[in-house]
Amino acid sequence: MARDQKKTPEHPRARHSSVIREYVEALIVAAVFLGFTNNFVLKTFYIPSGSMENTLLIGDHLFVNRYIFGPRPTMLEQKLLPGREVQRGDIVIFRSPETPKLDLVKRCIGLAGDELNMVNKQLFVNGKPVDDDAYVIHRDEKVYPATGPYGQYSKSRDNWGPVTVPEDHLFCMGDNRDESLDSRSWGNVPVKLIKGRAVMVYWSYGGETSDGTWHGFGHRLKQLMNTALGFLTKTRWERTFKLIQ
Repeated sequence: MARDQKKTPEHPRARHSSVIREYVEALIVAAVFLGFTNNFVLKTFYIPSGSMENTLLIGDHLFVNRYIFGPRPTMLEQKLLPGREVQRGDIVIFRSPETPKLDLVKRCIGLAGDELNMVNKQLFVNGKPVDDDAYVIHRDEKVYPATGPYGQYSKSRDNWGPVTVPEDHLFCMGDNRDESLDSRSWGNVPVKLIKGRAVMVYWSYGGETSDGTWHGFGHRLKQLMNTALGFLTKTRWERTFKLIQ
């Protein structure tokens, strides 16, 4: 008859090392997954300026769908991750045509082939006035005239055009029309610069927010401490998980 073999008890130090290794492996897998998701599917973004008020406020932190406008070469990808082309009215994130390292957020106003013009702050698309009162605001009563003859595009805030959006480009503007630098200033946005569509505000902070530029480690540390201290009192809780339209 075979004798029962006694198992050698695992050394506590070895068990502890095994648990640590499992945690490290889990963290690595999570980091890789989050990195992939953040770069290719759902990216985060925050609002540093007031050009999209009142739709988006300074301090809003967003989820951005990065895959909706992306290519889907296989049928499986088309079924699992349905997408579409950019539409008028979409709020899009894109690389700045002037400063490629800077991401911007604006509303798509014109698609390729559209003829756009503005008369005394009223936007026209293909000859028809756009009813945008639901999201556009004007904070300056002054109306700036066109800086060039009618029929030629001129970089005026309130009177310009007509201009036709070229192929593979979009015309984008901020909802805060009088305080936004957009396609009226730097022209059409190449479609290749589009990074995704703004989907949801997951957190909105009413305190000091970074302007997107580096002012030194000390300044950044101070901002983080102030954010932590003011998290409960300065968070705009009513905007949490607000869908963006």
